[in-house]
Amino acid sequence: MAPVPGLGDEITQVIADNDVVVFSKTSCPFCVNLKKAFKAKRIDFHAIELDALGEKGVAIQEELAARTGQKTVPNVFIRGSHKGGADATLELLKEGTLFTPPKRAHDYDLVVIGGGSGGLSCAKEAANLGWKVACCDFVKPSPPGTTWGLGGTCVNVGCIPKKLMHQASLLGESIHDAQQYGWNLEGQATHDWLKLVDSVQGHVKSLNWGYKVQLREKKVTYLNELAKFTSSDKLELTNKKGAKREITASNFVVAVGLRPNYPDIPGAKEFAITSDDIFSLSYNPGKTLLVGASYISLECAGFLKGLGINATIMVRSILLRGFDQQMADKVGQYMEQVAGIDFIRPCVPTKIEQLEPGSPGKLRVYGKYDDGTEYTDDFNTVVFAIGRTADTDQLGLEAAGVKTDPRSKKILADDAEKSNVDNIYAIGDVLEGRPELTPVAIQAGKLLARRIVGSSKAKTDYGLIPTTVFTPLEYGLCGLSEEEAIAKFGEESIEVYHSNVWPLEWTVAHRSENSCYAKLIVNTNDDERVVGFHYLGPNAGEITQAFAGMLKLKATKADFENLIGIHPTVAEIFTTMNITKSSGMDVSATGC
Repeated sequence: MAPVPGLGDEITQVIADNDVVVFSKTSCPFCVNLKKAFKAKRIDFHAIELDALGEKGVAIQEELAARTGQKTVPNVFIRGSHKGGADATLELLKEGTLFTPPKRAHDYDLVVIGGGSGGLSCAKEAANLGWKVACCDFVKPSPPGTTWGLGGTCVNVGCIPKKLMHQASLLGESIHDAQQYGWNLEGQATHDWLKLVDSVQGHVKSLNWGYKVQLREKKVTYLNELAKFTSSDKLELTNKKGAKREITASNFVVAVGLRPNYPDIPGAKEFAITSDDIFSLSYNPGKTLLVGASYISLECAGFLKGLGINATIMVRSILLRGFDQQMADKVGQYMEQVAGIDFIRPCVPTKIEQLEPGSPGKLRVYGKYDDGTEYTDDFNTVVFAIGRTADTDQLGLEAAGVKTDPRSKKILADDAEKSNVDNIYAIGDVLEGRPELTPVAIQAGKLLARRIVGSSKAKTDYGLIPTTVFTPLEYGLCGLSEEEAIAKFGEESIEVYHSNVWPLEWTVAHRSENSCYAKLIVNTNDDERVVGFHYLGPNAGEITQAFAGMLKLKATKADFENLIGIHPTVAEIFTTMNITKSSGMDVSATGC
């Protein structure tokens, strides 16, 4: 047929504008199978169905044949590189080399700096798609000298050991409950701190080893060396012996996370510890002061008290800043009135002195209340949980031209996690303005790897992220707090459905009737769309995870009511609650 003017340029532009292009026909079974395979692998592609374009489709096929020597469809291009037809493309997909760059200008296609949950997710996904990837991970010791293995904060000094110690605390409560259920337990139950630490650290080390194995299986090069940018495509690596070398890469992802802050007061770094140290502490901490009102502080105080250890929390202002404050207050009330944890507030520490060395030793803490009154008390261990700062000081970001927030030291990036330097990205806690949560980093790492490689355009959805605070009475949430909902929609548009809950398991055990609490925040101007989910009670994480999906699907209060609850459970309260805050009616629990 006669040439179509400008067709060659049009084809060239389509291939240039899309990472994955499939010239296809709707009637071709090979095309159908290939597109199914791409969809199953979450590969985004731009399909041009030639049989739907009439004579133009015939002309495109002839032009492609002249360019590639391939007369048939599907005809596949990846980032401008011709890959062939169905058989050739599917074989490359099976081998994991479909997205392997045809030429390599650097040592690696991608280097991920940071071996935490997000960094590992990103590195493994990019390698799985055919890129040559390295992961740099080097843990600088905490001031007391604590260090750990591959896996980052969550695995080593965060979510995993915390949840296990929280579980140990819950088991202690269950011992009391068991007697009410007829179990005869002779003698006084005691807890062995060293046994707990040994068991927890044993599990953590098994995870460290597992991550190394996964990297090896995915053909990711693991570099246990401290990385520092010397330019936008080059890193200086320093190993534990101080030896230095350089590597280059086409792309970098920074996932170095955060490290705990210490206050600038005498004795803080010399005598106190942080969450970097508590989970592997080689001795019972004894009487412990936790400084801060963050979830880290409250969670650590909670499991320590549950293990029979005297725990006190020093609070400067409010509990759980950034969370729903009614729920935060209820968390604090339970910890203080039921769990028996002492709170000192509003107060800040001013100095720590060592009275006696030892394991534990004896420390004297000086502080000052808001009204100027002096505070003094003695403790065996002091734990600071007063916030965390991005671990970027020694990363050499200035040499690469990467901009950071001057206060938080976090990397500034766009909605695709790309910094102001085109080939340098950031994910996880080190990224300014993003939630500091492990599952967020994992999702962001996986999706970022796909975008960098070119297999997908999907971005991380940072909205409606569920989370749980593992205090003695757990607090699960998803969506907006009351404060945020009112600020966003206006007080006149917000209604709150709420109820106290008395878990059936607590009745025979004679636990408090009205400590557990649930509420749904709805937007009355949007068909009572649920914009906030909050639950205080047992198994909060499991309950919140399930209901978060409903919020993600834009459920209304009527949708919750249309669910049939599982009886008897605490979760069913979300299907039956019908009392609003504005009614002023009593929401005390009354049992089943």
